[in-house]
Amino acid sequence: QVQYVESGGGLVQPGGSLRLSCAASGFVFSIYAMSWYRQAPGKERELVARISNTGSRTNYADSVKDRFTISRDNAKNTVYLQMNALKSEDTAVYYCNNDYKWAWGPGTQVTVSS
Repeated sequence: QVQYVESGGGLVQPGGSLRLSCAASGFVFSIYAMSWYRQAPGKERELVARISNTGSRTNYADSVKDRFTISRDNAKNTVYLQMNALKSEDTAVYYCNNDYKWAWGPGTQVTVSS
């Protein structure tokens, strides 16, 4: 079955950096675009970044553009999110998924606070 395991979250001060990883299984990872989503308390889940199946194209939400970088390693079935210049408003649980959203992983908590 489809599974996602997100990792790399934690507590970081404003201006700091984190690198999230998401290991996927249960489908042919290399033929699907992948995305990172986040959900802050009391808010709906939102798309943060998307990467094409080959990694040649990326898209970002305006709120994270020029601060976050999505990448992938198809040999490892893993997608990454490098997050720099973190802000308090980036605090959320972060999830990865493909466009079909067959299942959701547990997510990884990112807290930006001094």
